Amino acid sequence: MDNFDFSGLKGKVCVVTGGAGVIGYSLCDALVSVGIRVAIIDLNMDKAESAAKRISEKNHGECIGVNGNVLDKVSLKIAKDIILDKWGNIDFLINAAGGNAPQATTQIEQITENDLDSLEESFFGLKTEAIDHVFDLNFKGTLLSTMIFAEDMVKKQKGVIINISSMNSFRPLTKIPAYSAAKASVNNFTQWLAVHMAKSGVRVNAIAPGFFLTDQNHFLLIDKETGNATSRGKKIIDNTPMGKYGQPEDLNGIVLFLLSEFSSFITGVIIPVDGGYSAYGGV
Repeated sequence: MDNFDFSGLKGKVCVVTGGAGVIGYSLCDALVSVGIRVAIIDLNMDKAESAAKRISEKNHGECIGVNGNVLDKVSLKIAKDIILDKWGNIDFLINAAGGNAPQATTQIEQITENDLDSLEESFFGLKTEAIDHVFDLNFKGTLLSTMIFAEDMVKKQKGVIINISSMNSFRPLTKIPAYSAAKASVNNFTQWLAVHMAKSGVRVNAIAPGFFLTDQNHFLLIDKETGNATSRGKKIIDNTPMGKYGQPEDLNGIVLFLLSEFSSFITGVIIPVDGGYSAYGGV
């Protein structure tokens, strides 16, 4: 490998769940730009097809939108058949589907004496069904998608799986207990699966983005009335040494690296991409 490039990825096939989201879209765009054929799996078929069309036209590459529900194995099997019928193979899987929900989020960060008469705003007011949804979407969606799309990788003894975790998987953030717990489970699953598949030739890793503005967290970080940063958003920036939010494209390099043979001896790791947040103690 005389030149550090990703030409060896050209012609490979990658499935990206949640690929029509903010982060997923950027990843798909980067994959197609180096010649990878990408299937975007999304519940919203119109959104998936629109994203795939824009990415294909921009990069003069191959990208398709495929309808799929990461919580429904039958739906995922149908999606897999569509991909195999078109390209005959699946080399990579990126589990990017995930997100949080307002009803699984506390309104206050900590319970104080002033909150004893309004505990509905705390942990005690979380909605069970919302917690179930968040945990299922992030953890079960990763598990089921891997069951369906990684089986052929194991059979051919080669492939790469990348799970999208989060910074709060290492240290849970206030307000979002369900999302933090779900992403922590993604980390544990990543390590477990990496060991389980290590001798099969399939590598399994995760990346843990720091703070990126997405559709899922916008309501927490930006005041919808003023458009300015919320107190939580200001706190995040103050505790990120680089002093800014990450941009979706900041994840592209590490994903391409983990898919390539340059990382052929790397499996079972969760890599922070966080502007130094995880290294900073606050003082």
